[in-house]
Amino acid sequence: MSDLDSLKNRALDQLGACSDESTLRAWNSHYFGKNGEMLAALKKVSELPPESRKEYGQQANIVKEQLSASYETALKNCLEQAMLKSLETEKLDISLPGMIPAAGKLHLATQTLRDIQATFAEMGFQVFRSREIEEDEFNFGLLNMPPHHPARDMWDTFHTTDPGLILRTHTSPGQIHVMRKFHPAPIRVILPGMCYRYEAITTRSEIMFHQVEGLVVGTNVSMTDLIGTITAFTRKMFGDSRQVRIRSSYFPFTEPSIEVDMDCIVCGGKGCPLCKKTGWLEIMGAGMVHPEVMKNGGYDPSKYSGFAFGMGPERIAMLRHAIEDIREFWGNDMRFLSQF
Repeated sequence: MSDLDSLKNRALDQLGACSDESTLRAWNSHYFGKNGEMLAALKKVSELPPESRKEYGQQANIVKEQLSASYETALKNCLEQAMLKSLETEKLDISLPGMIPAAGKLHLATQTLRDIQATFAEMGFQVFRSREIEEDEFNFGLLNMPPHHPARDMWDTFHTTDPGLILRTHTSPGQIHVMRKFHPAPIRVILPGMCYRYEAITTRSEIMFHQVEGLVVGTNVSMTDLIGTITAFTRKMFGDSRQVRIRSSYFPFTEPSIEVDMDCIVCGGKGCPLCKKTGWLEIMGAGMVHPEVMKNGGYDPSKYSGFAFGMGPERIAMLRHAIEDIREFWGNDMRFLSQF
């Protein structure tokens, strides 16, 4: 066992002579490295007679553990002393200027949403907010889509664990809420909020997005009023020279229903990749409120009429800034967000 005792004593003497981190790590490599003395001592077990191997192996492991523990203690003390020395010599100059924090700003979707709200506020619209977790009856049934109606297939829905409660697929349920709240007074509101659809995430669709619903109810409200409102909004948001096109469409809660396009902001209607060579860009869906929806809201359709429209602020922002991928809005990429 004298070889192990000699190894231990020599190693401890050398360890005590180490004065800094570099010499300590060199010591560790010398004794515990790939070709270190400690590994060589352990390999000697195979050279001993069988009756001596067990005792030698036990003693070798004890020496290894003692040296390893001594090294860890010495290294810890060395690092602590280095830190104390650094604190003594490197004084903090509190007169130096600190780091200037980056200025925050509103998200592009929020900016666009506020622009939309401000534009409609100039036309006398009020903001009304309704719930995002909605009853199936309000999201579909009261909007002229009873159970098993094929129009329900237009909206892929997130269902909750509570029967009859879903994440709203559009802001249109707010029409019923606002009509029941303000009946029989005339109505002129927009309903902004988040919507959720169980769809594939692509450059043009997301499972979570903003929507702004518009609703006007009163006497003698006509399609002409709707088109005039939409045209005024479009030119306020995109420029006075914008042209508006109306196309026939279908929504179960409006009759008649329309799609609203404007001439392409890039090519001016000549055709380009943004408008897919058509010269037109779709901006919203709209129509006259369906008589059944009017009834469900508490208004007599023989005395009152109304129009509704719906748009996506992200869609509006994409058109205004020529953004090609809706996923950029939720990607948290500061290189994108800092541009706006």
